[in-house]
Amino acid sequence: MDDADSAPQPPRSARRRARELALQGVYAWLVRGGESLQDAGEIEAHMRDEDEFDQADAVWFKTLLHGAMREAPALRLKFAPFVDRPVAELSPIEHGILLIGSFELIHHIEVPYRVTINEAVELAKSFGGTDGFKFVNGVLDKLAAEVRSPETRTPARR
Repeated sequence: MDDADSAPQPPRSARRRARELALQGVYAWLVRGGESLQDAGEIEAHMRDEDEFDQADAVWFKTLLHGAMREAPALRLKFAPFVDRPVAELSPIEHGILLIGSFELIHHIEVPYRVTINEAVELAKSFGGTDGFKFVNGVLDKLAAEVRSPETRTPARR
């Protein structure tokens, strides 16, 4: 184990925790079939019972969970052109991260696109497969160029 592995991790922000919980909820929804919005209230209630829910931004959690589920068909149409396989073949984790990230990119332009992509990459590193974060980064980067073109063409401030 090197020093990087043993270094203390910075505390997660309330928004990051909200994204993690929303991902867990979207994952549960996808595993159930990802079609019925009737599951949304039950999934939300279950996630609110999690031990660390009080550390999450509850409003952001609800926004992401319900938004990603409600808008899933339209979101899939937006990110599918940038995916290298049929959406049905995505792992539920990658699928959930792409739904949440796409929802945030498209419907919450007050969040800088780089923040949205970085947060999605961090979710993929925490919950996804070995190189899933690279896939998520590539898909959301291409989607951001399409849906946030003025912002993505602006040089980053240093």
